[in-house]
Amino acid sequence: MTTLKVTQIGNSLGVILPKELLTKMKLSKGDELYVTDTPDGLQLTPNDATFETQMSAAEKIMKTRRHVLRELAK
Repeated sequence: MTTLKVTQIGNSLGVILPKELLTKMKLSKGDELYVTDTPDGLQLTPNDATFETQMSAAEKIMKTRRHVLRELAK
């Protein structure tokens, strides 16, 4: 577990993520973090959960409707 301290950043409050955490999450300057509300509390992830859900649905459709997509590609 890593403890982060809330600090003043301009007119806002924020936390500074240590380099080790950024490396572990494969984040760099300008990347986005997504906050998800879970039963255990808040979760920070570099992945958008709604995008993953949409991609799973798209992959299922592409698999079942492969012949239709081939015809549309012509």
